[in-house]
Amino acid sequence: MIGNSAGRAFIGSFTSAGGHGITAAAVDRDTGALTVLGSTDAVPDPSFLAVAPGGTALYAVGESAPGVAAAFALSGEVPALLGPVRAVDGDAPTHLALAANHLVTANYTSGGVTALPVLADGSLGAAASVLQHRGSGPDTGRQETPHAHQVLADPSGNWVVSVDLGTDSVRVCALDPATGALRLHGETALRPGTGPRHLAFHPSGALAYVLGELEPTLTVCRWDAVTGRLDVLGETPVLPEHEAADDAARTYPSEVVVAHDGRFVWTANRGHDSISVLTLDESGEKAALVATVGCGGHWPRDLTLDPSGQWLYAANERSGNVSWFAVDAETGVPRHAGSVEVPAASCVVLV
Repeated sequence: MIGNSAGRAFIGSFTSAGGHGITAAAVDRDTGALTVLGSTDAVPDPSFLAVAPGGTALYAVGESAPGVAAAFALSGEVPALLGPVRAVDGDAPTHLALAANHLVTANYTSGGVTALPVLADGSLGAAASVLQHRGSGPDTGRQETPHAHQVLADPSGNWVVSVDLGTDSVRVCALDPATGALRLHGETALRPGTGPRHLAFHPSGALAYVLGELEPTLTVCRWDAVTGRLDVLGETPVLPEHEAADDAARTYPSEVVVAHDGRFVWTANRGHDSISVLTLDESGEKAALVATVGCGGHWPRDLTLDPSGQWLYAANERSGNVSWFAVDAETGVPRHAGSVEVPAASCVVLV
């Protein structure tokens, strides 16, 4: 029985690595604790999830080739497929977001983004458009072609932003809500070889923080929602210098999260198996690394902050668990509070 203080979490995982697909869990808002309720493997490798506003539906990508996306109803204890599973007309989608009456996916292997209409009942229509990325980067092993890794709507809702690890750039797109047509509006180049993976906006909506996967760096950018322009302001390391340079334990940062009050930034660091804590100055334009703490497992692929700002969740893929942390309101430093077994965990979303 779920108590009055409970919310819900949904955890994606890699079925190809022994994961259960999408796992539903109850969330105790007083302690942060997760209790597994059940799972569904209706989609292969649902590596990333998104919840509709109001928690009316859940969406997942299937990180396969060819890639797929699916909608799920949340009326039961475990998500149930809502309409057909749809092809995204791209390979290995790793991320998704809701924007302008559409679901947009970032297709890593094929290097582009796809828009699928969200129908009146919350299910998905067939892919409406695909915007193919172009370019490459200096890392010949990872940047030989475009690799779209994340897509999200900006805070104003006027633009769709995609982060491409292969081209060291962030693209800004316009999405037609009537037709689903995606149009490239602009592209911002980041330092070559940083391999940008994910981006998070400041609560003011005027700044964005881009996390590098190939180099453990955070790039601070100014964002203008009127013009749809992203400008680089500077870089900050997310690991102490001597640890970032240790080739024997190379780090691949995965996720960046900004505090609801704009005072802190957290990053998840695979390999280093840590969560980094950075403070932001009053303007939000300067970030400083202040601490790193263990992630409570191995290979943290995702990091999620609960709506209250009290609890931080890490999905540790290779150790097969989700850990939760109590966030110190004064310092931003998270304290490990517990974990639950979820094989091949890849992401956590909260309702």
